[in-house]
Amino acid sequence: MVADKKLTELENSQMALTLTVDAETLEKAYNEKLSKYTKEIQLPGFRKGKAPSSIIEKKYGDAIREETSFDTMEKELKEVIETLEADQKPLPYCTPVLQDEEKLVPFKKDEAITFTVHYDVTPKFEVGQYTGLEVEFKDAKVSDADIDAEVKKLQEQNAMVIAKDGAIEKGDIVTCDYAELDKDSAEVESTARKDFTFTIGSSYNFYEFDDEIVGMKKGEEKKFEKTYAADYSNPDYAGKTITLDVKVTEVKKRELPEIDDEFAQDVKEEYKTVADMRKGICDKLTSELEESIKNEKLNALLEKVSAATTVAIPASMVDYELENTWYNYVRQTGIPEEQLMKYFEMSGQTKEAITAEWKEPATKNLKNQLIMEKIQKTESFPVDEEEVKKQLAENTKEDTDEATKKYLEQAIRDDIQYKQVVPFLLEKNVFKASSTVSYAEYKAPKAN
Repeated sequence: MVADKKLTELENSQMALTLTVDAETLEKAYNEKLSKYTKEIQLPGFRKGKAPSSIIEKKYGDAIREETSFDTMEKELKEVIETLEADQKPLPYCTPVLQDEEKLVPFKKDEAITFTVHYDVTPKFEVGQYTGLEVEFKDAKVSDADIDAEVKKLQEQNAMVIAKDGAIEKGDIVTCDYAELDKDSAEVESTARKDFTFTIGSSYNFYEFDDEIVGMKKGEEKKFEKTYAADYSNPDYAGKTITLDVKVTEVKKRELPEIDDEFAQDVKEEYKTVADMRKGICDKLTSELEESIKNEKLNALLEKVSAATTVAIPASMVDYELENTWYNYVRQTGIPEEQLMKYFEMSGQTKEAITAEWKEPATKNLKNQLIMEKIQKTESFPVDEEEVKKQLAENTKEDTDEATKKYLEQAIRDDIQYKQVVPFLLEKNVFKASSTVSYAEYKAPKAN
């Protein structure tokens, strides 16, 4: 058993836990292990399990003592950790690290062992001022132009694609055969493509020859030179001039429907008129804006609160966050991780280099999350007991054990309280619009 225990807070949200395991506990474990091995080990000249324990001990005693000592230390450590307060326990994804292991061995008979482990804990900190602050944000309103743009998108989505006899124009859908020509005007076989279809103006073709075939018609063939700039994205073609042969085999155009009440009804059953459709679009865009602006207000506020708050975020917490981000990244690509890693290797990239770029934003997000959790505990928001009972009933079965129920009940309480943090912060601070822009301007990609 543990004869002595000492906890020491370290820098960077680390804890040192020093334990002393008494000699009696260690000797008991050693003798039990020795007895087990005596029954299992077969030595030359003896049947299995019949060699005297004194011979087994002489031959393997040091190894058995080392194994049982480490096993006992780990067992006692786990038991002590279970008795600690929540803020003294290791983070769930942090493994305690044994210190100065080389000074512990060799272990000796009838001697207690004193050892120390270091591990990361939930950071302790005080939150800076988080109420009564004045925060600027960029406001936005839905304009008629925004609604027009959405109507235009719906119009294009509902367009009919029909064959076209006339000359190719921007926006037409073209099917063609093409290939590079060598200096003797012969087709370079490896570059040839048949029945390639793309939309003019999208540049969604390898050679980006959209402009060169505008004005052509179905059945026409054209040979032309294409020169690429010195800084062209594909280094194999940068600064080069090539000759292409393009034959148009089919031309189609999108025929847009009229914007009338019938169109509105086709878009959504509940729309009876164009006015209904425009109002529906306005409501949808407004709802999106409100959510985005709420997040912007919160982020701007957290920037201020974070600047006034010092938190030592442990390395294991950041590493865990990065590993989760990596897992989600791989899942979103839809490519098996092993295959993705081979692709990175071919392109000179590494997982470490990619995740290193994520470290700063991950650390920032963790700090904000810790701040909000601290506010949750500080404010001690009310909990609707009926809602707790309802959610607990929905998430447990008749055979769910009491320990699991207790854990789930606390998790539900925490979640109910945490959801009150954002409304509380938005209510208890003053937000002033620095400018007001349209929906399109607000949603436009931010320049790097």
